[in-house]
Amino acid sequence: MSTSVSPDLRRIWRGARVPLALVALIFVAAALLLLARGEQVHGALEPGSYEPGGAHALAKLLEDQGVDVRTVRTAGEADGEIGEDATLLVTQPDLVPAKRLDPLRERAAAVVLVTPGEPTLRDSLPLVHPVGRSEVGTLGPQCTVAAAVVAGDVTLGGIGYASPGARSCYPGEDGGGTLLQLADAGGTTTLLGSPAPLTNARLAEEGNAALVLHLLGAHPKLVWYLPTAADPALDGSRKSIFDLIPAGWYYGAAQAFVAVALLALWRARRLGPVVTEPLPIVVRAAETAEGRARLYRRAKAAGHAGETLREAARTRLRTTLGLPRDAGPAALVASVSTRTGRQANDVGAVLYGPPVPDDSALVRLAGELDRVEREVGRT
Repeated sequence: MSTSVSPDLRRIWRGARVPLALVALIFVAAALLLLARGEQVHGALEPGSYEPGGAHALAKLLEDQGVDVRTVRTAGEADGEIGEDATLLVTQPDLVPAKRLDPLRERAAAVVLVTPGEPTLRDSLPLVHPVGRSEVGTLGPQCTVAAAVVAGDVTLGGIGYASPGARSCYPGEDGGGTLLQLADAGGTTTLLGSPAPLTNARLAEEGNAALVLHLLGAHPKLVWYLPTAADPALDGSRKSIFDLIPAGWYYGAAQAFVAVALLALWRARRLGPVVTEPLPIVVRAAETAEGRARLYRRAKAAGHAGETLREAARTRLRTTLGLPRDAGPAALVASVSTRTGRQANDVGAVLYGPPVPDDSALVRLAGELDRVEREVGRT
């Protein structure tokens, strides 16, 4: 008889409690560290972020100049804050569809778009096209835009832009302006090829502070729009994962399904009748009973084991007494009492008594059942 070596719940807990305690300690330490540091804002061009890529220094500088800086993260918030006395700064314009961005541009006194890409240029600024990329570095204005003339050399680069009738500044290696200003019906729209002059790390370099102050601080209010993919107002512009799957993949999947179905049909026709096989080993009944008893003992299921013994004894007694298999307790107890001369209450307590509480009671019950069966068999 083999003994199971599978770990029980107690052994699993003993082995896992130390790693779980370490994980819990790490989480508690991380939570305490976050609470100790206080609430901080992180992210690129975040006006509350002190990181090199953040823009807290610029936001503070604008506020010191009397500009009312309003940070918004959804299209609905931006629509509620924008007005004729406001400059609109959009940090990731490619996340905003044209149907939401164009109305904001029309209502703002001035607009600054940071690194707009193909989606924004195609849908909102069709006359503007990108002209290569260049390394971020110190560039001269080479234009007549007032903000650029005042600032002089600044830290720019990145995407170059070109458009008929637009004023192009700070040309990159490919000749495209890394600052491009368009005249709109409501004001101006300025495109920046790199966010570098707005960041904490670069604001103090060259004439960066002067440039961004003139671009963003020309009006009493600045709406600082940080678009996010989680904005519910932009749901209409999203595509499901099925829209992103090329059409050829569906065709290939259909072919694969047909091939698998044909293979299954081909293999199914080769299946013959069910063939019985002898078991590789023979397990004796005594070993099976002993193994089952060990399981009952390990689970401390004395009551369940006692009921199993009673049911087996009742089945054998019905056969010996010639009773039907569905004979009820009253008929079986009466027949056993008549055959053995025992009191009906004693017979009922043995065959239908309460569950046994422990192993010793189980052993006594087994002896009583054996005696009842022997007495019935002798008569």
